[in-house]
Amino acid sequence: MSSSHQWRPHLLPPIEEEEEEEELEFDLPGRAALGKPLSDRPPWEKALVGKIRAMSAAERSLALEAVQGHSQLGTEEGTSGASVQELLVSLNLDLEQPLEETFLFHVYGLLLRECAGADLVRRHLASLLELSASSSWQWKGIALAIGIASASHMEVVWAMLDHLGSTSFPRAAFLSPDTQQPEPSLHWTWVSSLSLLCYGQMAAHAGPGVLPWVDNIASRMACFYLCSSDDNSLKMRFLSASIMLMQALQWEKSSQSYRFTQIPELIHCLLCILQKEPNFLATLLRQKIILVIVGLSSLRPSLKPMVKSSILQTCLQSLYGLPPTEMLKGCLPPLQSVPDVTVLYQKSAKALDLLLQTFIAENKSMDEVCFLLQHTEPWLQSDESHERRRAVQSILLFLQHVVDSVELTEEATPSTLGRQIGLLLLLCRDKDKVTSSHSCQCVCSFLQLLMQQKGSKELMYLKKMKNAEARACRGLEPKFCPLVKVLNRTLTVAQHTQLILTLLHGLCGHSALRCDLASQLLLMIFENNGVRQEQVIEVLQGLLQELPHITFKYVLQTVTQMVRVLGAQHTQETVEVMLSLCHPAERQVMSLWKALGTNKQTARKVVTLLYMKLKLRPPKELIRLSERVQLTSLLALNTLYELLYLWEYRAAVRWAFAGILLGLLTQLHYLFELGVVEGLADYQEDVLDMTPTGPCRTCLEALKGLFWTTDYWEVFAYLKLLRGWELFEHLGTFTEGVTLLARAMAHHDCEVEAVLGQAVISLKSSEERDNIVAILILTEFLSSRELTQYVSRKCMGNFLSLGLSSPHRLVQAMSLKGLSSLLMPPKKKVVLLQNWLAGLLDSFPRPDPKDLPGLMEVVGDILHRLGAQGAGVFSLRIAQHLLPLFEDEWEVVRGGAIFLYGSVICSGGKKYQLELKRHAFQSLVPLLFHLADSCPEVVMKTKFTFLRCAILLKWEFRKELFSKLAWGQGLGAEYDIFICMFLMQASSYLSSRDKNLKLMAMKFIGGILQDYFAELCFFLKKGDVKILRKQFEVLRREQDSISRRFCQHYLGDIVQLSKYVRR
Repeated sequence: MSSSHQWRPHLLPPIEEEEEEEELEFDLPGRAALGKPLSDRPPWEKALVGKIRAMSAAERSLALEAVQGHSQLGTEEGTSGASVQELLVSLNLDLEQPLEETFLFHVYGLLLRECAGADLVRRHLASLLELSASSSWQWKGIALAIGIASASHMEVVWAMLDHLGSTSFPRAAFLSPDTQQPEPSLHWTWVSSLSLLCYGQMAAHAGPGVLPWVDNIASRMACFYLCSSDDNSLKMRFLSASIMLMQALQWEKSSQSYRFTQIPELIHCLLCILQKEPNFLATLLRQKIILVIVGLSSLRPSLKPMVKSSILQTCLQSLYGLPPTEMLKGCLPPLQSVPDVTVLYQKSAKALDLLLQTFIAENKSMDEVCFLLQHTEPWLQSDESHERRRAVQSILLFLQHVVDSVELTEEATPSTLGRQIGLLLLLCRDKDKVTSSHSCQCVCSFLQLLMQQKGSKELMYLKKMKNAEARACRGLEPKFCPLVKVLNRTLTVAQHTQLILTLLHGLCGHSALRCDLASQLLLMIFENNGVRQEQVIEVLQGLLQELPHITFKYVLQTVTQMVRVLGAQHTQETVEVMLSLCHPAERQVMSLWKALGTNKQTARKVVTLLYMKLKLRPPKELIRLSERVQLTSLLALNTLYELLYLWEYRAAVRWAFAGILLGLLTQLHYLFELGVVEGLADYQEDVLDMTPTGPCRTCLEALKGLFWTTDYWEVFAYLKLLRGWELFEHLGTFTEGVTLLARAMAHHDCEVEAVLGQAVISLKSSEERDNIVAILILTEFLSSRELTQYVSRKCMGNFLSLGLSSPHRLVQAMSLKGLSSLLMPPKKKVVLLQNWLAGLLDSFPRPDPKDLPGLMEVVGDILHRLGAQGAGVFSLRIAQHLLPLFEDEWEVVRGGAIFLYGSVICSGGKKYQLELKRHAFQSLVPLLFHLADSCPEVVMKTKFTFLRCAILLKWEFRKELFSKLAWGQGLGAEYDIFICMFLMQASSYLSSRDKNLKLMAMKFIGGILQDYFAELCFFLKKGDVKILRKQFEVLRREQDSISRRFCQHYLGDIVQLSKYVRR
């Protein structure tokens, strides 16, 4: 092969503007064509072919040599010279002028096609490939000749092109101007460009014979494109070749029954071109590529979903990602002629619509509809208004096409449909009115498709709604309620769940309109009983996942309404999900628990469910260490602990008090059995921000909180001041703690009847821990008070008999003790105990000091057993004997006396209550002094007795007093409240007829006004000051000089108090 021609780098195929702008036209759905069908040939071709076929082999060879040697074949002189006319005469052709630029190449190709000799064809093909082409029409001509020749000599042409890249003759043409060394990349670009043009022409002219070669051609085309540098010329050649291949296959009917394997690779290359397009619109390149893909997608076999996804993602990105239409023109680079960018975009968008229609024509199912449209989801959620608008418009046109022109072949129920409807619903209040209107129409079209499949009667309603939306976008809200009802009835469970999850995700955006719409739609769905039982878990999981990301407060308020509605409809499922997924102490989760508690019935159900789950306690042997923190009972315990302090659950907790109490006591025993006692001894309740660190501590704090939050603070105080709660910190003292707790409850009449009923139920349980707690409570109740008002003695005896058969010795012993107390009639028991007490009182005047502690312990036990019957007159006598003992030098004596005094003043019954109150009032000052006793045990017992005196005297600040006694520091800590109490009590004696009492009261009040004026300003109330002023006015009018002098001296202080007291 000769290399006489001088090859230069500028001989690479140029791109002419008219070639770029040649437009692909829409044809039938799924087809695209470039101009006329490929079967249309020039009018002179048929006559010329007939004459060529009439030639002999020698004549054909001479004709080939004539064309090959023609001086115009590889130049730019055109086809109108005298030499060309001579050639036409030699071929007996009389053609109209002017001829096409590629005429000689066309003739050359026809001659080669009709030649029988492979060697002759091979030699002339080599000559063609050696030509020095400098213009686009010459490159087209070379490819045209080779393509026509391939119709009869495909193997020869294929071999020549295959050999083209490895020959040495063209490489010398691509030398670097500086080093004169070959440039392989430039050479490869030339080879690739020429080969691509040739492959396209081969496909165009090979006819039915091309089908076996299509995969090879497509593979080579993809290889040449992917292995070459990113060159605009190469890109256009590849696109031209792809168009010719696509057209050849489209117009070849037999191609529809042929299976091709390399089409996805060809599509991949087209997508690569599309991805590299700049972000402006200056040509029809996007339209062409999409239409070529449309044509290739209609071939067999159908494209795999992964390939379709890649196509849709790239095409959507290429079009939707463009700047807004009104800005497209301003984004153009400098051009000779500025195109109409609006028209360009419309044509490209139309090609995209045709692509979607082609895909659905291949697979007419609802699954395919949802699969195709799921690729628009990122654009529906875009922050850019024009991107959302473009996506919604495409979806609307596609759905309208499916509704009007496609009959879905099967009734499919893809769950993703719910997500897509949800995304479209969120755009129904978009700021862009077109987007808002179109999105509503899309939702109606979706439902219309579903109802067409099901033959629903609501189809006409949807059509009317859709048409109304198409006319105007006003008053969206009235349509939502009926639309939500249709969605609730029409969607499957999976679809409906996806709809809800999508709307839940819509709560977290930065668009106030969209978040508000999402919350309102969800509330409508929930209120219309749209959430089925099997959906609750997934819906709540989605809500809890999105909850931390919600930014708008009014949306959070709507969420709480949703949870309240859901909890009322599906309480058990709601509680179970919230238990398993999150810690109740989390701020946002706490708001959901609060929402459940706003409904009285739901709150009761929640508390009951938690109580029941507290009883799910697998044996220790079946629990692995890693599973302990996941126990359902521990989750329920943590939640109960938090709910105790929520105002919304106060009534429900009070209603379920007995069950919760027994549940917490048995839970604590269970935790001791498991050995999970970490954090139990390290807890400091005086530290306000300290939270329980372990299950045992949480259980104990929940037990305390149960009494504190239900306003049974006296029981809490009873144990606190006697350090009774510390008994629950060890399994060895657990029974003592339960006994002391039951005693306190009996003394303060705390839910005795309800707890008694629960204890009887627990006594019948097969669990040992239940029996222990129950029998301890029952026997203590029997010892402390008469229970016949709640249950007959016979029934109580039957219950206690159950404990006798228990394998646990403690249960047996306590049951026997309870039965023994039942054997004696109540009246006889009281008489016997009172007589015994009378005998002991005779020993009080002068007992041996060593016997005093024991004597007081026995008296205290008798008083406890007398219970509500009381000690009567003996209580006052005992109190008188005990008061002097407060100052005994022995700590154990004065401590015992102070402690017993607290029991005595509460044991006189109604008949002696007034006298005991007076005696208690006299003991306040000595008790106050002993709050600073040197012995801690005496201080503890003094606090306990002082509080019992305050409760007996019904002081207004009883609860505050306890807080100071329990958590204050030293004597001064109590003074703030005590002073106010004593002042008001002492003021009542200013009108006393007893001059000594009146004088003591004036001295006491005067001292307090002088020394504690600031404290009085803080703790007194305006009502207290008014009372004081009235009493001082009375003193001022009295004739007693001492009273008038006292009034004049301290009245100014009272006036000042009235100015500073604010409460």
